[in-house]
Amino acid sequence: MEKLIETLNETFGKIFEINHISKVEIDSRKIGKDDVFIAINNGKNYIQEVLDKGASLVICDDSHWKNNNKVIVVEDSIKAMQLLAKNYRQKLNTKIIGITGSEGKTTTKDIIHGVLSSKYKAKKTLGNYNNHIGLPFTILQLKEDDEFGVIEMGMSHKGEIPILCEIAGIDYGVITNIGDSHLEFMINRDNVFEEKSQIKNYIPKENLFIFGDDVYLSKLLGNKIGFNSENNFIINNYTETSEGVKFSLNNENYLFKLNGKHNCINASIAISLGLSLGLSKEEIQTGLDSVQVTPMRFEKIVKNGIFYINDAYNASPVSMKASLETFNNIKFDNKKLAIIADMGEMGADEIKYHKDVIDFALTTEIDNFILLGERMKKALENFNDERLIFCNSKEEIKELINKKYKDNIILLKGSNFNHLWEII
Repeated sequence: MEKLIETLNETFGKIFEINHISKVEIDSRKIGKDDVFIAINNGKNYIQEVLDKGASLVICDDSHWKNNNKVIVVEDSIKAMQLLAKNYRQKLNTKIIGITGSEGKTTTKDIIHGVLSSKYKAKKTLGNYNNHIGLPFTILQLKEDDEFGVIEMGMSHKGEIPILCEIAGIDYGVITNIGDSHLEFMINRDNVFEEKSQIKNYIPKENLFIFGDDVYLSKLLGNKIGFNSENNFIINNYTETSEGVKFSLNNENYLFKLNGKHNCINASIAISLGLSLGLSKEEIQTGLDSVQVTPMRFEKIVKNGIFYINDAYNASPVSMKASLETFNNIKFDNKKLAIIADMGEMGADEIKYHKDVIDFALTTEIDNFILLGERMKKALENFNDERLIFCNSKEEIKELINKKYKDNIILLKGSNFNHLWEII
């Protein structure tokens, strides 16, 4: 990583006696020989341990280490990492694809990476490392020969997307949709749209890929993907199968292994980007077949003879309804049980949003619903339906499943803080 060594020297105005860097790390437990450790938050408590493990350099904001020649002391280690990442990115020939949106960022990232990897050397954000810490950390993982970096960009407050775009130096942008996530801080969808659409200011319009059926995104200039005939890339013949979703995009047929209309859209965005980057239809399908999806995104798991669909990484009204709709549309011989839990960051109208989700659930043919969480409990006061069951804890849910629902196909959906996966 010669360019990273050059960047370190230039960023901090000092020539470091480093001949090799294995990787950059922010987790002291993962440090190996010749790694650079950036001590953020309580990482400064593990500096000696990291040096003992053979780290070549440490960056921290603890003045106690100012006399150690293997430690760079800065005013703010997070801001130092951001600056280092921005400077390093400017030295790379890697093309960066930035992905934002209210829902579907991580899955779209995984699909784009899978599609591009059929032809190019590509790297992606690990997990959901998509904020002011995770994004620069991801940039610092890039190697000089990486042709593409597929970078997720999350936000919860105004002004965050421009900061991430400037650090990443994006060449292409993707906006999946505009929904009701982070309303605790963003208040309404208008503000969410204004913030997420900032990505357009950093790229030419022909490099922007958006879900064109979205009432907000349809206002933007760029490549529009969707079911409406006004889009540049038109989805047709969408069908749910036991293998996943089958569909056509501009009259070419594709198959993607995840179920759900939303995943059909996510895959179509990836396909349209792949086509614009010179991939053939065959290369794209090969990429779709090899996609490694981040866990807890409609992940099918069989444990102790019980079939679960774990879609419980995070939740908003849009993603809750999409998950329930997909679950409803998949054909199974067994009965279906949906476990739906609280959504976070919904703001002042949070109970209304939970009522809306329950209302939608009852329009489906799903056999039964187990609800969890204080918000769901309050929303449930407005309903009297024998399909709705409230449980006070995950342990209570597990007991109920073992007693009554072991033969059901079981969907798990709710915000991350519920830890619904502990039910499995």
